[in-house]
Amino acid sequence: MPTTVLGLLGVLLCALAVSSEVTPQPDFDIERMAGKWYLIGFATNAEWFVARKANMKMGVAMLTPTDEGDLEMAYFSLNPDGTCWRKNQLANKTDVPGKFSFHSEYLKTDNSFVDVKYDEYALIHVVKTENGSTTVISKLYGRTPDLSQVVLDKFTEFSLNQSILPENITILPKNELLCLCPKASSVLAALVT
Repeated sequence: MPTTVLGLLGVLLCALAVSSEVTPQPDFDIERMAGKWYLIGFATNAEWFVARKANMKMGVAMLTPTDEGDLEMAYFSLNPDGTCWRKNQLANKTDVPGKFSFHSEYLKTDNSFVDVKYDEYALIHVVKTENGSTTVISKLYGRTPDLSQVVLDKFTEFSLNQSILPENITILPKNELLCLCPKASSVLAALVT
């Protein structure tokens, strides 16, 4: 009986830690998020990331606010075999400025823009729930592929505060090649400029 109670308490504490609310930047301005961003930092304890992080490289995101206040997010990165990995999603606005949600039949993702300096960097907190399992992710975006050590340290500290293990906090190496995906010529034209 004591083992069962301790186990339940452990589960409850984990659930509370994951559900603790990270608040977005109070003066968030979606219009200033528009444009090209480099994905520079990525941190999570998720098994898929731990298994793949050695092969991950810096990618590019194009963020486009919609007239309704949602955020179109297009991601591009080059795979180790030279093929392009591409992901598009529409993140729906919530009642909280700076917080966006994406829902599908099997997946729920909440994105909170917790610290943004619009001409330099954006620190994003992601809570992803899939098939009953919740994962916390920290992402660091930059307007250029190079950020100051102060910003990199801020990303590391934030990730550690989200209980992400130090070995799972990664500054992604630069990707020297442009990802040339089919059907992406208009986005790629914007990336080059």
